[in-house]
Amino acid sequence: MNRQSFKRTQIATSLTLILSAAASSVYAQEETENTANNDGREEAEVVEVRGIRGSLIQSRDIKRNAQGIVDAITSEDIGKFPDTNLAESLQRITGVSIDRQNGEGSRVTVRGFGPDYNVVTLNGRQMPASSLEATTASSSRSFDFANLASEAVAGVEVYKTSMAKLPTGGIGSTINILTTRPLNNPGQHASVGVKGVHDLSTETGSSLTPEVSGIYSNTFADDKFGIAITASVQERDSGYKSAETSSGWYTIKGFDGDWGSLPDDDTVVNRPQENDVYAVPRNILYSFNEIQRTRTNGQLTLQFRPIETLTGTLDYTYSELEVAQQRNDLSAWFNGVHNFSEWTQGSNTVGSVVGPIVYSDNSCCDVGLGAGDWATKNENESVGFNLQWQATDKLSFTLDYHDSSAESGPDSPWGSNNVVSAVQFDRVSTTVDYRNDFPIMDITYADGVNGLDPARMMTSGTSFRNSYMRSDIQQAQLHGSFVFDEGVVKSIDFGLTTIDVKNRSAFSNAQRDTWGGYGTPADYADSIFSLRAVDFDLPGSGSANMEPYYAVVSMQDLMDAISAIAAANGDDLGPCDTFLCPDPRYSTDRNTTETQNAIYLQANLTEYWGDMRWNLSLGVRYEETEVDSSALVPIYDHIVWAGDNEFVAQSSGEGFTNLKGEYDHVLPSLDFNIEVVDDVILRTSYSETITRPSYSDIQGGQTINPLLRITGGTGNSGNPNLLPFESRNYDFSAEWYYGEGSYVAAGYFLKKVDNFIGSDSFQETTFNLPHPAQGPRYQQAVAAVGTDNAAVRQYFVDQGWVDSNGNIVGIAGEDAAAVFTIIQPVNEKNAEVDGFEFAVQHIFGDSGFGTIVNYTIVDGDIGYDDYNTNKGPDAENQFALFGLSDTFNIVGFYDQDGLQVRVAYNWRDEFLTATFDGNGERNPVYVEAYGQWDINASYAYTDNLTFFVEGINVTNEYRRLHGRHENMVVAIIEQAPRYNIGLRYNF
Repeated sequence: MNRQSFKRTQIATSLTLILSAAASSVYAQEETENTANNDGREEAEVVEVRGIRGSLIQSRDIKRNAQGIVDAITSEDIGKFPDTNLAESLQRITGVSIDRQNGEGSRVTVRGFGPDYNVVTLNGRQMPASSLEATTASSSRSFDFANLASEAVAGVEVYKTSMAKLPTGGIGSTINILTTRPLNNPGQHASVGVKGVHDLSTETGSSLTPEVSGIYSNTFADDKFGIAITASVQERDSGYKSAETSSGWYTIKGFDGDWGSLPDDDTVVNRPQENDVYAVPRNILYSFNEIQRTRTNGQLTLQFRPIETLTGTLDYTYSELEVAQQRNDLSAWFNGVHNFSEWTQGSNTVGSVVGPIVYSDNSCCDVGLGAGDWATKNENESVGFNLQWQATDKLSFTLDYHDSSAESGPDSPWGSNNVVSAVQFDRVSTTVDYRNDFPIMDITYADGVNGLDPARMMTSGTSFRNSYMRSDIQQAQLHGSFVFDEGVVKSIDFGLTTIDVKNRSAFSNAQRDTWGGYGTPADYADSIFSLRAVDFDLPGSGSANMEPYYAVVSMQDLMDAISAIAAANGDDLGPCDTFLCPDPRYSTDRNTTETQNAIYLQANLTEYWGDMRWNLSLGVRYEETEVDSSALVPIYDHIVWAGDNEFVAQSSGEGFTNLKGEYDHVLPSLDFNIEVVDDVILRTSYSETITRPSYSDIQGGQTINPLLRITGGTGNSGNPNLLPFESRNYDFSAEWYYGEGSYVAAGYFLKKVDNFIGSDSFQETTFNLPHPAQGPRYQQAVAAVGTDNAAVRQYFVDQGWVDSNGNIVGIAGEDAAAVFTIIQPVNEKNAEVDGFEFAVQHIFGDSGFGTIVNYTIVDGDIGYDDYNTNKGPDAENQFALFGLSDTFNIVGFYDQDGLQVRVAYNWRDEFLTATFDGNGERNPVYVEAYGQWDINASYAYTDNLTFFVEGINVTNEYRRLHGRHENMVVAIIEQAPRYNIGLRYNF
């Protein structure tokens, strides 16, 4: 065997130098150095290859030379990452799939493990992450790639197997983002890009929005000093439309008598039988949204190398994402008053789940015409210092420290999310047709009313949400490496790290439960309501029976009208008296501090077995974690019957509770590879890894949802004593590198995971709050007027069963205490996830053509049972892993004579995304299989000037989510293609 058979290209060698000198990407640097110093091959200078082909050659070389299973994407040129969004690029990697928000890649899933199971680092530093939820406090640790522009990124590495020197937290993977370092690329380099974005999804926004980016890098004083500056500003106007069952589905078994259960008469066609499971919708909603996004990124890097053996790096990274959104809704709420329905055919056997074909509900009386207008801002900052010292020819050290933060919150005086409900009280019944992917809403109006009419419109309840999250990380790392001249052991890596992670997640909701209406239609000017056609471009949406119009109204107009009524009546609207606003006092406020200390030792061995060279890395990492968690716990003292089916717990104050926890782990790792014949490498790896629980799981308190129903309420409780996920990981792969930039790879992986965290629920009479609809007064009212809640509530008022404020409240000792279903995280069970990965990357000689094809099959013993209704005193909460799905990618490209063209198709199979739906009940939510075509092309007019055009989702695909049955639509979301056109100039 020729031990010098592999010749590196100049660009691959340059990348090796970049990785080995990238001061803060310590583990990437060490891995590359070990490979470069110990592979026994000569390096040869060849003509530099750039563009798509050069990027793929670099990525292939990283994969080949890595210890363990690593995939990478590298920049085609300075300021030119392959995609405008990092997540969109990552989805091209075998085993990586993405979640999309607003038509853009957001978070990643690796080998079936979702965003919270993957650790993201920037140049080897663990990055904080913050995010917001619409109606609750965020608890996620996942990093949102939408915050980062791609222009400053030199490369992204996905470590699918772990080593002792890698940070903990990623059962799925560790994803390392590399940025520019000036001393790694001496001399002056600069690039400026200008782009126009044409997004077809917006109806009211600008048809063309700008993106401007630039990067400058230079070295001075014989390359002893270096500076790099990158900046980008990107604006985008977009929108989306959706049809949703936003309040979820109510699941029923066969002939069980339950809320919303079907009658056994001729109003039901093909009625579900005794052993069939079905569900009825709680509402139907059409949503129309416009979004404005501005993303600003910048980085300053200063480097100093006074002597060849000492390099210092100081860097500052900043990113800001501002998003504003306006929303108008058309909706109908169902109270389980069945009119008529038709159902799919069931088998009346265990496992049979049937769905509605048509469902009609006689619930009256309001047509919902909600409006929302809010804005949020996400801001990330990181300051870091790195010192790399080659102490002797054999011994080197790297010291790294960074202080980084991520903060998300409202960027509007109206909060981070809101709704003002406009209504028209003329609805008699609502029918929904579920025959096609799109549900058709058909509203029957009262006699003499011909559909929506601005003269009959007013407002009802309002909700102003104030969500906030901040995460701070201070991390210090000391890494060392000692290289041996002789023997099987070539080097030993060692190090220690300490990290403090502080997270605060808070939320408040200023809600007015005047769902029966506020004022009269005469109090609202007709001119503030504008009727617009309900227009969707989705399968089945063209029905003549579909409700034809919705109302567009500005939030400011509605709020002004409500304030005028409040001022005239002397009403208090909430925190801002006669004005609507979010509550600055948080009702949910979680604070968690995690202190992590770790040491590691790793030995790297290299030897020959006959003519076959093998490499082995043996490592162990010891890590201990201390958790200090506190939470604000609201205290409630009574319940008010605020609307027909709305009961609101009233808070009398709040207080913090504090709990602590700790755990430690010994995490071994082994990576072995052998080149059995020229260019054919076999690998095997074993490692043990952990992922920490979400912040809400370990919160130090219990909260309830203040909005109850007649049957009771819901709540959440934290569990700081949770153990982290613990995974034993096995990997086997075979790789054949048969040409420059070309390879075939196949692998199998198995993850045995302990301490999976699921959700369990228990029932209790939290705070012992008497429920006004759970006592003899309510029974007397039902006997007198029937079960219609509007009539029952009026009966209470007529009998004078109100307090001094005119509210219907529960009476202690007379009304039974409200029962709350409390959801609590638990270490439920152990599970296994395994799968196969296949990848081909082929460059067709000098033709300019090439292709990438990969396919990942993922399976596990933790599927969701749709037949299990999760009801009854003995029902166990179901456990399932979110995001488990197969993925497929194919990319074809041409790169020659200055012309580059890339066509990519990305497909992800159906996956489970939640086990609780919109009403807080235990129902599954599935994201249906989705595939998307993207195209980009560029032409180098000169050596410096390049023109380009890009198309995203060019075939106009839509997304759809459903429940236990595909007819139980949760949401169907209309998207649209997006096109970019621009130029880039390199100096």
